[in-house]
Amino acid sequence: MKRFISILLTLMIIFSLSSQAFAFDKDKVDVTLESVGNYLYETVKKPIVGSIGGEWTVLGLARSDMDISDEYFENYYQTVTKYVKDCGGVLHSKKYTEYSRVIVALTSIGKNPADVAGYNLLIPLGDYEKTIWQGINGAIWALIALDSGNYDMPSNPDAEVQATREMYINHILEKQTSDGGWALSGDIANPDVTGMALQALSKYQDNAKVKSATEKALDCLSRMQKENGGFEGFETENSESSVQVIVALCELDISAGDERFVKNGKSVIDNLFSYYDNGKGFKHIHGGPANLMATEQCFYALAALKRVNEGKNSLFDMSDAKELSVSSGTAGLEGKNADVQKMNILNPGKTFADIVGHKDAIAIEALASRGIINGKTENSFEPNSTMTRAEFATIIARGLGLPQKSNTIFKDVTTSDWFYDYVGTVYSYGIIKGISENEFNPNGAITREEAAVMVTRAAKLCGIDTEMDALATRDVLAQFFDYVLSSDWSQNSLAFCYNEKILDDSVMDIKPFDAVTRAEIASMLFNMLSLAKLL
Repeated sequence: MKRFISILLTLMIIFSLSSQAFAFDKDKVDVTLESVGNYLYETVKKPIVGSIGGEWTVLGLARSDMDISDEYFENYYQTVTKYVKDCGGVLHSKKYTEYSRVIVALTSIGKNPADVAGYNLLIPLGDYEKTIWQGINGAIWALIALDSGNYDMPSNPDAEVQATREMYINHILEKQTSDGGWALSGDIANPDVTGMALQALSKYQDNAKVKSATEKALDCLSRMQKENGGFEGFETENSESSVQVIVALCELDISAGDERFVKNGKSVIDNLFSYYDNGKGFKHIHGGPANLMATEQCFYALAALKRVNEGKNSLFDMSDAKELSVSSGTAGLEGKNADVQKMNILNPGKTFADIVGHKDAIAIEALASRGIINGKTENSFEPNSTMTRAEFATIIARGLGLPQKSNTIFKDVTTSDWFYDYVGTVYSYGIIKGISENEFNPNGAITREEAAVMVTRAAKLCGIDTEMDALATRDVLAQFFDYVLSSDWSQNSLAFCYNEKILDDSVMDIKPFDAVTRAEIASMLFNMLSLAKLL
């Protein structure tokens, strides 16, 4: 009996110590995450589009559930929007992990990667050959990105081989090394690549081949683990290797304290903390200085651990991501008319053969993809053609998402005209008036000064302050040779449009009476909607 009681007491002490150790690890994760998160928030004040000081900080902070201002993430989104716009939607011609990294970050903050400045960043991942050009890394991150928001596999009309999830899965499986893991090249497994491959495959464990490959990879990682609980990647023991293993275990819902990943009493979590330099972030290697790259990656590993500890969705399962609630977000400006609505993309990637290389191609494609503006034919836009007043009324009404109104007093606009409701709508909201009390002149061309006035009225409806006093108006217009020729009633609007870059102020003259082209109209509306945060 005494022996039994002694054994029982011993077991109780062991279980008690084990429980206390687990609680200590959890508390340590929480405390360190809070400290490092604050450090990153202060260090990376304006995250960029980039692998350092960009997406990984955004991902970690968003998934840490720390009390981070929505404005911080909104500012990052605006940075991405500008970056995407400036590069014409092409983040990289070969490295498609650039798309995947940005998709993951945007998804973590509740933003839609299928609509960034009019571009669908998912579409490139529908090109199988270009995505795997980087090798296994391309396939791994394509799956992680697509699964982060449960996105449908995008159709890529330009792809020689249209990708499917199964193709990416099979590509990863085919690249498994003979020792059970994965590597960027060769047949000897690397812990970083093996960890990332497991993250990509984590959602497909009901597939027998994937499950078998996963078990082999876990055994491989267990054999690779060093006596201090760490891993050696690319011939150097480093913190990032431990990060990828930790995130893989979290995605697979395997405890990081699993006996397979504890060596000499040291877990992979213990190893991660061995790189921590309190107040300065994480080091890449023991004995080296803390640096931002290591700190960002170690931080999102802590976020992954915290989420598992609290029973939340895993790091890369972002179905629980919340959309930002800032007034300057995608819903438009605070002072906009309640009837003004943001138009969503209906036809991703829409373009026309005759706008390739055109300076206004981005604007035309962004509006066309939302059904705001149409081509003259399916493949032809005719950017240099003029636009009628009826056509202009139509794209303004569509661009602002206004509910249709049949209110019209014009004798030259009848109920049988295709533009009847559109003219009635813009007239009701005071955007476009007639050329007289009862004439609209629907087939007449729009002049540049008329377009400026109408776009300015639309901008005011969107909540933009359009007022400019006489002195400010003269200062803006004085740079143009022919500003004195413009009509008095148009000068305030012209000045507003040039001042806010709705019109291109790099030209030397206004040409107020010239008929504005279809491309110019698209550019003006695109710029105004961007200013109104409706794109």
